[in-house]
Amino acid sequence: LVGPQCLTGLLGGSIVSGMMLAIMMANAGGAWDNSKKYIELEGAQGGKGTPVHKACIVGDTVGDPFKDTSGPALNILIKLMSIISLTMAPLIAGRPEWDTWYIGLIPLAIMAAGTYFVYFFYWRGSSDPEPPFHANGVDDAEKPSIPAMA
Repeated sequence: LVGPQCLTGLLGGSIVSGMMLAIMMANAGGAWDNSKKYIELEGAQGGKGTPVHKACIVGDTVGDPFKDTSGPALNILIKLMSIISLTMAPLIAGRPEWDTWYIGLIPLAIMAAGTYFVYFFYWRGSSDPEPPFHANGVDDAEKPSIPAMA
C-alpha cells in the first residue's frame, strides 16, 4: 500500500480533484458576483431593495472569497504535495509494492477508533431539536391560549 504507485495515484488524484474544485469555485463565485451586478445595473427582478437583491448581496459576500481564494489556495496545496512527495520518494524507492502492506492498516485503525470515540462521547443520545413550526404552519406563540377550567 505504500510505494511508488501509491504516491503517483495520490498526486494524480489530488491534482485532478483540486483542479476541478478550483474551476467549480471560480465559476460559482463569478456567477454569484455577476447576479448582483445584473440586478443592480439592469434592474432585473425588481432592481435594488427587493428581497432578490438582498439574497444576491449575500451570494456576492460568499462568491467573492470563492473566486478570489480558490486558485491560490489550491496552488499552494499542489506545491505542498509535490514537496512532500519529493521528500518521501527516497524513503520508498526500491521497495516492493506489497512488502509492508500492514502499515496501511495503522491509519485505518486510528480513524476507526476516532470515529468510535466521537460517536460514543458526543453523538450518542443526542436528538434533533424541536422544529420551530408545526406541520400546519402555525407557531406555538401564535396559538390562542385556552384558559384552564377550574
